[in-house]
Amino acid sequence: MLVAVLDFWFEFASTYSYPAAMRIGALAGANGVEIRWRPFLLGPIFKAQGWETSPFNVYPAKGRYMWRDLERLCADLGLPFRPGPGHFPQGSLLASRVALVGFEDGWGEEFSRAVYRAEFGEGKQIDDPAVITELIRALGHSPETVFARAQSASIKDRLRAQSAQAQQLGIFGAPSFITADGEIFWGNDRLEQALAWAKRIAV
Repeated sequence: MLVAVLDFWFEFASTYSYPAAMRIGALAGANGVEIRWRPFLLGPIFKAQGWETSPFNVYPAKGRYMWRDLERLCADLGLPFRPGPGHFPQGSLLASRVALVGFEDGWGEEFSRAVYRAEFGEGKQIDDPAVITELIRALGHSPETVFARAQSASIKDRLRAQSAQAQQLGIFGAPSFITADGEIFWGNDRLEQALAWAKRIAV
């Protein structure tokens, strides 16, 4: 029997990636599916579609709906929800690079969930190095050491390559889930379906 695997492609600036990141661990465990977390940047993908910003900004009515929908969703899930007063989407470059360092050392999932809680649960600006410093320190790691590695050529190249791979796979938004046979499931509300598919093809 093959191991059921699901790639979880997420963007820290993505609102719906927040509930997906907070739900995926328990759901995957209950279904016996291994999750591979894949941080990437949506900016280049949006630009390829002719957008200079999130489609939630391009289409204001859609944006207003998204924020209200996320508020309802978080309430249903018991997740804190407090969008910050700053710009949207937030810059996610630093958080993404730090996450890659964390995944190399085994604390990437914890860090990723902490970033989402800070951003959408506490209204903090994750493009502020002070916020990321606080999150790294809370996980028991040295911010100075982590930042040095996050700025290394290998981590920068890896994030660029991972973001390019997302585009090559046909990803156009986050969160996206890709099964071993290449099926793409887009959106937090497709998580359960993606897990079921991953489990079925592994039999």
